Amino acid sequence: MEQYLPIIIALLSGAAGGNIAGKLLKSGMGTMGRSVTGIVGGAGLGLVMQMLGGGGASVADAAATATSSGLDVMSIVKNVVGGGVGGGILTAILGMVTGKK
Repeated sequence: MEQYLPIIIALLSGAAGGNIAGKLLKSGMGTMGRSVTGIVGGAGLGLVMQMLGGGGASVADAAATATSSGLDVMSIVKNVVGGGVGGGILTAILGMVTGKK
């Protein structure tokens, strides 16, 4: 279970970031739409960070860190911030593209 915790944190943070961005932009996507978009964005940012060499900010690197050395506060913070930012960005982009207000 410990190896899945960073991934779960990033996904939940993505959902929260998506909902916050959607509320701020007053998108008409609804709570479920913002949550799903945020989850995808939170996971997506982790993959992009991994491909760009973003170090421990990716979901996969955080999971590897959690399994090898136990959970540390920095990996949790990176997952919360990365998931929230990724979810917020994708929700904001999708809200602007669909034009729902």
